[in-house]
Amino acid sequence: MNRKLISAFIIILAALPVLSFALTGDEIVRKADAAAAFKTAEMSGELRVTDRFGTKISTFNSWSRGENESLIEFTSTAERGQKILRTEDEIYLYYPDAEEVIRMQGSALRQGMLGSDISYEDMTGGKDRTSQYDIALTGEESLLGRDCWVLTLTAKTRTVPYPKEIVWIDKKDFILMKGEYFTKSDRMLKEIEVLSIRDFDGITLADKTRISDKLKSGSETVMIINDLKVNIKLDDSVFSLEELSW
Repeated sequence: MNRKLISAFIIILAALPVLSFALTGDEIVRKADAAAAFKTAEMSGELRVTDRFGTKISTFNSWSRGENESLIEFTSTAERGQKILRTEDEIYLYYPDAEEVIRMQGSALRQGMLGSDISYEDMTGGKDRTSQYDIALTGEESLLGRDCWVLTLTAKTRTVPYPKEIVWIDKKDFILMKGEYFTKSDRMLKEIEVLSIRDFDGITLADKTRISDKLKSGSETVMIINDLKVNIKLDDSVFSLEELSW
């Protein structure tokens, strides 16, 4: 075997580990979805909603189990006691002043939570995006000093909130660093961008994220995570409709 053939063979062998460990778009999205969900979690944080009237700050505590169950309870003075319960298939609101539970459905899901840029529809994720979207790995880019994959997701079904998504996913921790969400005709509806990242007892995730509803002029919401505990014991009743009004 001559030297040129030997050199070519060595190059091919050197490349094999890289090729065998390369991730597909579907695998990247699955890992990103898994990194954003915990067996159980307890979180405290705040929403800073800015519009033409100024900035309003709402604080909250939340509890979650897996990808499909969560409870948010607002603790700021104006919203104290308001709750949002998400089960696998439904979202319910509780208003303590009226002692009323409302099931969100239809066009009401597109409303902003507490007037923010986060819609109730945005909270209905958690389903397998690889079955809902065709996913293409379309580039690479660095955000906040982190190398990211850029992926384009095109909906296979009309049941998803956004027909097209472009997402930037961090290569190290699979954090969603940025997302752009479009109509079928490529009109941008919403943009999400991570502003900072923090380590919570060995768990690295975004602690400050900006969400902008492009259909609202001059509007943006910054969500801040102040504290996070994962894999804690949570009673089943936390996510029950019967306990929502307590």
